[in-house]
Amino acid sequence: MLDIAEELHRWVEQGREFAVATVVAVGGSAPRQPGAALAVDSDGTAIGSVSGGCVEGAVYDLCTQALEDGQTVVERFGYSDEDAFAVGLTCGGVIDILVTPVRGGVYPAALEAAVSGEAAALARIVEGPADLMGRALLVRPDGSYEGGLGGHPELDRTAAGEARAMLDGGRTGTVVIGEDGSRCGQPLTLLVESSVPPPRMIVFGAIDFASALVRVGKFLGYHVTVCDARPVFATPARFPEADEIVVEWPHRYLASTEVDGRTVLCVLTHDAKFDVPLLEAALKLPVAYVGAMGSRRTHEDRNKRLREVGVTELELARLRSPIGLDLGARTPEETALSIAAEIVADRRGGTGASLAGAHTPIHHDGPRPPAGRIGSVA
Repeated sequence: MLDIAEELHRWVEQGREFAVATVVAVGGSAPRQPGAALAVDSDGTAIGSVSGGCVEGAVYDLCTQALEDGQTVVERFGYSDEDAFAVGLTCGGVIDILVTPVRGGVYPAALEAAVSGEAAALARIVEGPADLMGRALLVRPDGSYEGGLGGHPELDRTAAGEARAMLDGGRTGTVVIGEDGSRCGQPLTLLVESSVPPPRMIVFGAIDFASALVRVGKFLGYHVTVCDARPVFATPARFPEADEIVVEWPHRYLASTEVDGRTVLCVLTHDAKFDVPLLEAALKLPVAYVGAMGSRRTHEDRNKRLREVGVTELELARLRSPIGLDLGARTPEETALSIAAEIVADRRGGTGASLAGAHTPIHHDGPRPPAGRIGSVA
């Protein structure tokens, strides 16, 4: 639901009634992950997607039905060889869809938080007693919450605690509350959708490759900062799409700015006087990814210098070099694509291998690699 929050927020402000269909569980090669949503208003306007097209028509009908009868339902879509013409996923996966008519409650506040960039988590019951389906809580980073899941204060507190843990990691997914914690005689499954500010991409080195990487970073949804100690290069005219441009020595800026487990650091300076103090600091931070541009010879020299300043082998082991996937990239745009591809693979647990002829999953359902994995690009 939060994927399409901006448009839904406008619908709320306009007083339009609508229903939202949200992916709450997936199996096999499903095209969308939990949290993906499609919404339909009372005029029949639709936005978003739950399957990339496979079952959109049937889900659209479920939304219009929910607007008519006010009922929350869960529907499963899959693929059956025995009934190949039935509505289902041609990719062979399975998805469960929660369809909810949105009429007040905590939903307007959740959409407001998502649009304004505030951190908040929307927790909804997606499996449990029929009279509780779709009940929702909106949870803030400080643990406060509004809404309710069915009149049981202890259930609300338990759910708020689980949602806050998901929010702290910026994660969206399901969590099960056991029978004792649910206080309703059976386990409950919650879908927790985290709305957090965009992750940061900090690009060190105001070079032509950086300009291309800024554009790709913005496309991927990052808040992009360009940092360089040379004011003649770090200018808004050269990086019009950057959210922020900082003129400062890279290691000093890194020490003064806020980073977290979703931050990616791309070091494109390939100059030892910038790289060594910057990477010495970066390798100790719990960030998601760091890349350092340079040839293999530059990489070897950089590793030698890092060892000399006390960087351990364990810390160096976090450094993948050269940065990016092997695309044969030459131009700034191709190189930016190579770097971005590695960032996505690292985030999602992908191998970077070609899917053609491979036997690896198309969609990786397992846990992503630990935060803090670091990389470096020729």
